[in-house]
Amino acid sequence: MPQDRPDLDGDAAPLAGRVLDVPGSAFVVAEWRDPGGSPDPPRLIAPPHVHHRDDEAWYVLEGALRFRLGEREVTAAAGSAVAAPRGTPHTYWNPAPEPARYLLVMTRAIFQLIEDLHALPERTPEGVRAVFARYDSELVG
Repeated sequence: MPQDRPDLDGDAAPLAGRVLDVPGSAFVVAEWRDPGGSPDPPRLIAPPHVHHRDDEAWYVLEGALRFRLGEREVTAAAGSAVAAPRGTPHTYWNPAPEPARYLLVMTRAIFQLIEDLHALPERTPEGVRAVFARYDSELVG
């Protein structure tokens, strides 16, 4: 996942497909894209999970995303925002065959959790659960 450090003395770099990760900041912003998929069954972008100490939010730029937040489901079209407060089990997916582009606003801990998941040589259930546990998070369902 490429990172972008802002140039405070010059022009800001485009965020498209990148991560805004300011050293020492409490949050990280990533612009991500999902190519689209089938709504039935949905291809989850993230497995159902819960963060016990961290909040997470999304802002849909293009397309749509569907979220399961606790017991409810919400569709977020372009221009919509969704938040998963700490303690809320959640997952999300692209419900359409068209691409979706979105911002993910997350704490530094969630960003590191995602980085560690992507760095796993093999994504075994035990390995994935161990990464979530290191960041006071867990898989649910």
